[in-house]
Order: sequence, then C-alpha cells, then structure tokens
Amino acid sequence: MKRLLLLMLFVLPCVQADEGAEFVQTPYTEQKVVFDFYLDNPHKINAALYWIRSLMNPLMDSPYDMAPEFMDLKVIIHGTEIVTVARKNYAKYKDAVERMRYYSELGVEFRVCGLAAEDYGYRNEDFHDFIKVTPSAITELAHWQLQGYAVIRPIVVEKTLSIEEIR
Repeated sequence: MKRLLLLMLFVLPCVQADEGAEFVQTPYTEQKVVFDFYLDNPHKINAALYWIRSLMNPLMDSPYDMAPEFMDLKVIIHGTEIVTVARKNYAKYKDAVERMRYYSELGVEFRVCGLAAEDYGYRNEDFHDFIKVTPSAITELAHWQLQGYAVIRPIVVEKTLSIEEIR
C-alpha cells in the first residue's frame, strides 16, 4: 500500500496535461539604454541594429504605445563597424546607414569613439551628420551607466543552421 501511495505521488504530477507557456505582459516603463557596439566584422552591423528594433518595436506597439521620445537610447560604436558610418563607405553599407539614420530621426543617438576613429584614420567630418564623436567609448559607456542607463551589448553570431533545420 505504501508503495502504491509513493508511486502515485511521484507519477501523477508527471501525467498532468501540459497547457503550454504562459504569456506575461511585463509593465514596461520609460527606457534608458546604451548599446555597446563592438563587433569583429562590420557586416554584423545589420544584425546588431536588429537589437534596437527588438527594443523599440514592442514598446511602440499596443499595449505600451510608447512614443520614441520616451525611449532614451544611445549607441556607442567602437569596433570594426566604425567603417559603416564613414561617409566614404556609404555605397557599401547603405542599408545599415539608412536604418541608423531612421533610428536617429526617432531619437536614437549614435556615438563613435574618438580613439577608435583616430585608429582608423577618420576625422569628425568623415562621418555622417547623425553621428556624434566622443572622446572614448569606454568613458562614454561608464558615464551613461552611472546615469542609470542599462547597457546592452549585442552578441552577433554566425548562424550555420536555418531555423527549419533546428526546429
């Protein structure tokens, strides 16, 4: 009898119907975020920009209906992706530049590390007009974090399998 009772205690919870995951409507509020872009390949900029979209779009949609001015977003650029915002490379990175310009018009600030710019031989006038050049990405990141901004560093990996292959 004891064995039957123990068996029922351990087996019955496992037999319950799985109803699936629960959707949670988190009560998001105003956003203060600084994105740390430090990419090992400039072509990864498009995937990194997707992270901005992934933050903004749900907040602009219902039920939040936040206007972009309630999102204080900054992007610090200091990796190889710095070449994407150099005016001379516009043709090569046009899609990314136009996405950044669009986000800029929504209030996202794009800042380039002055030290990295110097390493690449760029001057302030070499960048598009929506770019702000700062003394250093590291001091910039520290400054904004001390002002209460969340730091998000997009991790962009090379996909080797399609979603269909791994589902």
